[in-house]
Amino acid sequence: MQKIGILGSGVVGQALGSGFIKYGHEVMIGTRDASKLKDWKLNAGDKASVGSFLDTAKFAEIIILAAKGTVAKAVLEMAGIENLKDKTIIDATNPIADAPPEHGVLKYFTTLDRSLMEDLQETFQNAHFVKAFNMIGSHLMVNPGFTEKPTMFICGNNEKAKKDVSEILEKFGFETEDLGNVESARAIEPLAMLWCIPGFRDNQWGHAFKLLK
Repeated sequence: MQKIGILGSGVVGQALGSGFIKYGHEVMIGTRDASKLKDWKLNAGDKASVGSFLDTAKFAEIIILAAKGTVAKAVLEMAGIENLKDKTIIDATNPIADAPPEHGVLKYFTTLDRSLMEDLQETFQNAHFVKAFNMIGSHLMVNPGFTEKPTMFICGNNEKAKKDVSEILEKFGFETEDLGNVESARAIEPLAMLWCIPGFRDNQWGHAFKLLK
């Protein structure tokens, strides 16, 4: 079992934290407001803890980045560059702009020629970023219960990190499709836009992606 550090105390961080605890891992969630996690910690049990971003990054063997895309870089800076070195960082963020959706379509602050994960990998070069969990709702991130395993698209530059993430995804009920290096995040991050359209338009949030071969 491993020590999992989650940077971000919202619904994604809490859902993934509970999922990792379900499979026997120790989990610390990093936050700037510990009061937001009082109920989560109470329900999660003795393998759960709460700390600062710095404490969480020091604690973690694997890090989950579950902060808003607009503050993701700042959160990693608060975690301390030295605490990210050689660690796998599962990047669940999306570059969602501070603007409302247009006819159900989210607005991003990136372009199709440059992803948020590329910026993060360039800034924190000694960490191993792997894109995952960004294209599905928090309530479906752990053993979602579909009749078939949904596909989780991942990418990143480090093969061992992707292998470790694939093993986690298998336990969480997904099949993994490795799309290559960090540049592929340019295609993976917009999948969140596609996933959200039925939700914003018709209040349908119970779906996932499946790659057929």
